Amino acid sequence: MGRKSVKEDKNKYFTLREAQGLSREQAQDVLNISASRFAVIEYGKALPHPDEISAMAKTYKEPGLCNYYCANECPLGQMYVPQVEVKELPTVTLEILAILNRLVQEKERLIEITVDGAISEDEYEDFRSIRADLEKMSLTIDSMQLWIDNKIAEGEISEDFMVTI
Repeated sequence: MGRKSVKEDKNKYFTLREAQGLSREQAQDVLNISASRFAVIEYGKALPHPDEISAMAKTYKEPGLCNYYCANECPLGQMYVPQVEVKELPTVTLEILAILNRLVQEKERLIEITVDGAISEDEYEDFRSIRADLEKMSLTIDSMQLWIDNKIAEGEISEDFMVTI
């Protein structure tokens, strides 16, 4: 295990590597990144490439790193990818059920709004509300997937088990 750095303003990549107990040299070898490239990434002088992020996420056992990168550092992702919050399974499950209950109640209204293929001015507010609930559902599902990915990375759930689902 490498020495801990005394650097104070460490970025996410730096702290994740240290949390895994990897020296910079060990991480470079595993990730197949040159020493100079690795240094500029960890010191925040350059952003990692998507393939480097994917390799770091796997090596550092941090599946959420991909979402972090897309939501916070990728210029295109910042416009389209929301940050997914990691939550515990009971919380995520209850959130999904609450949103499903609201959507069941809103189903008939959604049919009324969309049956004619257009959204009239008097339907905008209801449609915006339903859309917001659908966006919440999507984020909550992503949160559950991230919880599962974390449990796989931690070895608590087998990848084989998930393939059968």
